[in-house]
Amino acid sequence: MTPPSGPLAAVTHADPYPYYAELVARRPFARDEGLGLWVAASAAAVTAVLAHPACRVRPAAEPVPASIAGTAAGDIVGAMVRFNDGTRHGPMKAAVGAVVEALDPPRLRALSRDTAHALARELRPQDDSAALDAYARRLAPSVVGALLGAPASTLADVARWAGDFVAATTPGATDDVVSRGAEAAAALQSLGRTLVSGDGLGAALARHAPPGDHDRVVANALGFLWQAYDATAALIGNTLLALARTPALREAPDLLPVAVEVARHDAPVQNTRRFVEDDGRVAGVELKRGDTILVLLAAANRDPAANAEPARFDAARAAPRTFTFGHGPHACPGAIVAATIAGAGVEALLAAGVDPVAVARGARYRPSANIRLPLFGAGPA
Repeated sequence: MTPPSGPLAAVTHADPYPYYAELVARRPFARDEGLGLWVAASAAAVTAVLAHPACRVRPAAEPVPASIAGTAAGDIVGAMVRFNDGTRHGPMKAAVGAVVEALDPPRLRALSRDTAHALARELRPQDDSAALDAYARRLAPSVVGALLGAPASTLADVARWAGDFVAATTPGATDDVVSRGAEAAAALQSLGRTLVSGDGLGAALARHAPPGDHDRVVANALGFLWQAYDATAALIGNTLLALARTPALREAPDLLPVAVEVARHDAPVQNTRRFVEDDGRVAGVELKRGDTILVLLAAANRDPAANAEPARFDAARAAPRTFTFGHGPHACPGAIVAATIAGAGVEALLAAGVDPVAVARGARYRPSANIRLPLFGAGPA
């Protein structure tokens, strides 16, 4: 198989992992002149970059993507802890972490399973591969929306709005996509203002957050939807592909451990970026203010220094090191939430009669620079 032409092409390559292994072994942290980026591939380099205080999540000159600045989508993104560093990051990040930590695992699993079975009955993904794609996209925002306290009657709208909002924040989004995303974000803001005074996760965040910043509480409650949307859809799809490759996995009584290992072995989020704010030494290399680093999370997951026999899929792997959901100040606290939803979602698909081997034959990856999201239908990507 021809290797990918570079780290961005690797995201949607049929098998990027030998290429990643070569980077880890020979170019663990190096400059890619073609892309104009530094590329961190090894576990040590990825850890160093993600923990370094000068490596920020947004460029200093563009705290919000220019395409959505001044819209409701930009207002949400600009207030999310995911896109902030320093004093604006810490207190709200602590509140987000406390809320996720307080989630009851049995309740989360039961809600995920109930929602997955209900959605499977509605969409019938066993009959239509396009419906399977819709199922993967809708499940996480439906579960997270319910956790936030959204009424059941609004969950289909919440999922649609979340999809439009996320699409608007994607680099290269067209004017029409940005416009729809701004409208969706405004609808989510309106709903979010009611959720933070209700009795769900949104209200819990309001109780834990610093006082006096209602709009930031709303934005970060909605941030749960943003962070769960593509990553969990991709984790559902990649778990189905893992079951297609290894039929014995389908006999597991609980697919949560399988989804956890898929998140390491075939990461739904393959990379992220960091923007260097000050001159200094990072991972043993002198970098300059304005440099950009492409952080290959999927490559670090397969670094033998982080995980023994990293190419082997092992759902019983003890204490795996998984970089898919980040590391350091911006590590996502929702990794187990995504895996729980994905595991329950795939269990419901199998119960509905979806055949992983059959759907895998027509799978392709949605074009993306960072999300490895399988598509099973024949419609547009």
